[in-house]
Amino acid sequence: MKDLYEKEINAIKRANRFRQRKIYSEEMYDFASNDYLSLANNKKLLKKTYKNLKKFKSHSPKSSLLVGGYHPIHKKFEDMLCKNNNFEKAIVVGSGFLANIALIESLVRKSDLLLLDEEYHASGIMASLLVKNKLTFKHNNAKDLEEKLKNNSYNRAIVCIEGVYSMSGDLANKEIFNIANKENTILVIDEAHSVGVIGDNLLGILDYYNIKRRENIIKMGTLGKAISSYGAYILASSHIVSYLENKAKSIIYTTAPSLFDIELARLSMKYIKKNKEKIKKQIIIKQSLVKEKLNISKQALIFPVPTNDNNHAIKVQNTLLEKSILVGAIRTPTVDKAIVRLIGRGKIEKFNEALDLLKEEFNA
Repeated sequence: MKDLYEKEINAIKRANRFRQRKIYSEEMYDFASNDYLSLANNKKLLKKTYKNLKKFKSHSPKSSLLVGGYHPIHKKFEDMLCKNNNFEKAIVVGSGFLANIALIESLVRKSDLLLLDEEYHASGIMASLLVKNKLTFKHNNAKDLEEKLKNNSYNRAIVCIEGVYSMSGDLANKEIFNIANKENTILVIDEAHSVGVIGDNLLGILDYYNIKRRENIIKMGTLGKAISSYGAYILASSHIVSYLENKAKSIIYTTAPSLFDIELARLSMKYIKKNKEKIKKQIIIKQSLVKEKLNISKQALIFPVPTNDNNHAIKVQNTLLEKSILVGAIRTPTVDKAIVRLIGRGKIEKFNEALDLLKEEFNA
């Protein structure tokens, strides 16, 4: 049994795609994680969460949402999400991965057509394997999406996009929203990397484009990025949330989300709302620095530096690690061509230092 997968592992190593878990020093300056606003270091939020949770008899949901695990903490968070985002109904989910599986597996029926942006998250691609009729459209290409909608027969179409794409840092093309509205398709928006980062109220792509709630729009967000917690949520019309409660297996058959994580997320979102102007100024400064030093323009906080070579991506990462700076070395097949992925988080002075080091590496 020892060598059961040895050949496959060796092949991964030869392609310089081998990955493994590592624990980095807490002294490392982290520009690789998705903790965009550095709230994972906010001890006040941690203490307040603990204090609030202690008020309840139980600190665990103990079962699924539909058996008895639905808790006042879940409800309070969902109500806040609905109010802030102007949606009818919300439901908490264990993770963004489970949320994508819940939506795609349950919403797409036999006579429906699923259309995913070709760079949609791996969880959505995996969920699409459960669907008979599915297509991908060219990344952020509204024309290709429109042609596929017109050239295929279906009862109903479900289109899946991301607000900010996790590898490229691209914002969703606004024209896709117009097409979804015109063709009356269901539009699922994965806001994992956009909430807390873009929009006048830092609520994500819908906020950024000032798109009002529509019956055909479903917003999914995760809590493990800018919110610095764990879990996810789905915002939609009341009847769609009710449908998910009755049909989505990854909601029905999983333990309800952690009470601590949901309360921490609620407090983090309150913090972002209260400090949004200060946060937006910091984001603009970092975007300007990246433009000045690397000539890369992005509206969010994901800055991919193209290298097109797995070996070079690892070399750059290791060089910066020697200077206690962590960046992402994103290799194929996660991306088509290797990149060094820089996240605009942390203190501006250290971020600026990381930019100078990257500039040296790529000009060498």
